[in-house]
Amino acid sequence: MDTPVTTFSEGPEDPFALSRAASVVLDDRGDIVGWSERAEALLGYPSGEVLGKSAAALLVDPRDREVVLEAVTDCLHGRGWFGVVPVRHSSGRRVELGCRARIILREDSGVEWFLVAAPAAEVIQWETDRAVLDGLFRRSPIGLSVHAPDMSILRVNRAIARFSELSVEEHRGLHTSDFLVQQDTDTVERQMREVLETGRSTIFAEQPARLRHDPSHELFVSVSAFRIQDSAGRILGVTQTVEDVTERYRARRRLALLNEASARIGTTLDVARTARELAEVAVPELADCVSVDLLEPVTRGEEPSQEMLGTVRRAAIRSILPGQSEIMYPVGHTIHIPPESLQAQCMAERRPVLDADQKGLTKWLAGDPERAARIGEALGTPSLVVVPLIARGLVLGLLSLWRWHRRDPFEEDDLTLAAEFASRAAVCIDNARRYTQQHDAALTLQHSLLPHDVPRHPAVDVAHRYLPADAEAGVGGDWFDIIPLSGLRVALVVGDVVGHGIHAAATMGRLRTAVHTLANLDLAPDEVLSHLDDLVDRLAAEQPADDERVPQVVGATCLYAVYDPVSRQCALARAGHPPPVMVTTDGQAQLVDVPAGPPLGLGGLPFEAAEITLDEGTLLALYTDGLIQGRKRDVDESLADLCAALALPADSLEETCRTVGSALLHDRPAENGVADDVALLVARSRVLAGEQVAVWELAVDVTAAAKARALATAQLAEWGLEEMAFTTELIVSELVTNAYRYGGGYIGLRLIRDRHLICEVSDAGSSSPHLRRARTTDEGGRGLFLVAQLTERWGTRYSRDGKTIWTEQPLTPAPEP
Repeated sequence: MDTPVTTFSEGPEDPFALSRAASVVLDDRGDIVGWSERAEALLGYPSGEVLGKSAAALLVDPRDREVVLEAVTDCLHGRGWFGVVPVRHSSGRRVELGCRARIILREDSGVEWFLVAAPAAEVIQWETDRAVLDGLFRRSPIGLSVHAPDMSILRVNRAIARFSELSVEEHRGLHTSDFLVQQDTDTVERQMREVLETGRSTIFAEQPARLRHDPSHELFVSVSAFRIQDSAGRILGVTQTVEDVTERYRARRRLALLNEASARIGTTLDVARTARELAEVAVPELADCVSVDLLEPVTRGEEPSQEMLGTVRRAAIRSILPGQSEIMYPVGHTIHIPPESLQAQCMAERRPVLDADQKGLTKWLAGDPERAARIGEALGTPSLVVVPLIARGLVLGLLSLWRWHRRDPFEEDDLTLAAEFASRAAVCIDNARRYTQQHDAALTLQHSLLPHDVPRHPAVDVAHRYLPADAEAGVGGDWFDIIPLSGLRVALVVGDVVGHGIHAAATMGRLRTAVHTLANLDLAPDEVLSHLDDLVDRLAAEQPADDERVPQVVGATCLYAVYDPVSRQCALARAGHPPPVMVTTDGQAQLVDVPAGPPLGLGGLPFEAAEITLDEGTLLALYTDGLIQGRKRDVDESLADLCAALALPADSLEETCRTVGSALLHDRPAENGVADDVALLVARSRVLAGEQVAVWELAVDVTAAAKARALATAQLAEWGLEEMAFTTELIVSELVTNAYRYGGGYIGLRLIRDRHLICEVSDAGSSSPHLRRARTTDEGGRGLFLVAQLTERWGTRYSRDGKTIWTEQPLTPAPEP
């Protein structure tokens, strides 16, 4: 590439150059025998006026004679001289000149003196520049290297020699690749070639400069480079200044690491995840391997005992080498800390410890010599820093940092940085631990309030799924229930308390208890929801609005369904809840049209019930909104997916639940459950066989009781339950008699045989019978007391046409063959 020739006027040129300096020749008597044109220009004397005359008489002012004589004496003694002397100009003024004098020997054994002179100011500036240049190469702490156009080294100063550990003379002719690793050499030479080609200087470019004889030693330099040219503009090469900025780089990197640690540590309220984040931040920037060991109570979310610091559990480990964590103790391993180890000292004294003598590994693995040998073989003698994890004055565990890949051992600055890491991480771990404790308590409460084992019921086959919310959302208030009712009926319930946290779980428990109580009263679904609505409204009213410790109860939703396997009727009502899905026996799935009542807690608004008839084998699915409110789909799409999943053939209801979960929860976060609670209850209807039910309508007269006894006795004989005839006759007689006396309208009798013998007597009355203990003087009043003694359970339920009093007697189990 052609480079334009440029002349430069920057900086002083050599004042003693032939084109600039005055030349004078003196004989051994001090007479002028030679006079140049430049001398004439500087002093104003033409050669004709000075040749043959005494220089002292002509050029020296009498006032300067002593100074000049002293210079002459030094010149004669040293056979040469350099300095500044005052000279008289032809105009009579004094001119200070920088002068060099050298002796010249002649053939006749005579001597002459050759003097070269220039203005003193130019000579002083030139000497100053020469001194600066000499200082750069001899005394400057900043490295200086001069390279030829082929990148070979022309000259380096002593600072560069200290870097490379080669002498200044040994560098001549070498290339950067002779003492830097190839990767760093490429960076340096690419920069120099760019400067050489473009002429644009580079300033303070920081880059690694690892030496070939010690590549593991960390070295960072700041490089500035500029092109050098002669006075005619010809390119001579590139000069670099090199400054060791390793400490500055490390300080900046430490600050960056702290900023990164603030962003990366504690992103979740999970103890194990936080420990992993701490290890990931520290490797490889600070250490080659990092282990995080926590006291065992901390890993469980419990308060750490400060009296038991001798046992820790490994929570995280990270290394720069694959498989290195297998050499160290793995995650989950329980470690008993030797009392004499640095780790024990660190936790006892609650301060960071630097392993200066590199004996920490031996003491740490004193009880495991086999592992110590494997580590020693793989790592050699690592450098170690141990830092306690302390938060709120409690020791949570310890952080161990190992370094062996880099030759530089840990130093005090690394100890300070590790302590800062540990301090920040300890706060995050403690927050996660405390949250885990509270979250586990809420989960325990929630799980204790939910049904666990659902007993088999003759009315339905059921399967259920419950997925708690993730840690960020908190424990929710979703619940489900399968409640046996009188007459082999069953109540299917799904509900959802608005909000999250332990308060939502507690409110869910109160509502679930209320539902059980209301279900035992055999109320219709819409009446159950009306009572629940009043309850939620009262719960909200009980809480002061300014109590920040207890979140306000803002409402709940519920779906309540009652299925009768005898009549195949299913009554449903919902309060702000998604509608159920029904899958018929031919595989058609559809949403059940149930009037959408308001959410619980609004107060005063009515609820409506719907009734449907279920063929045997019909599938009914009840669920909470967490199932259909996916992050990547709207509710209508989710409902369509739900219907499609429920309609798929399955060998069991459990498989149906799994299919629904796969179809609707695949786009939920995989870790820690789902974003909101999900409750799913799937029930397949069963129908009671006709031979298990007997129904009669009795005339309302005094013979009704006798007729009822006869019918019941005959039916029991047909069922092979003759041993229960006497007791059943007493029950039937008492209930029918009460219906005759206090009911009116009609009398119905129904017997149902399943695992119990159920006796039901219906009438048109609305008065509720009461159990009481009759006095010895009373002639009556012992009937219901007697019924209660003879049965396992009894009760009353109401309908639009009246009421039904029912009893249950356990059947004697058949003898095993």
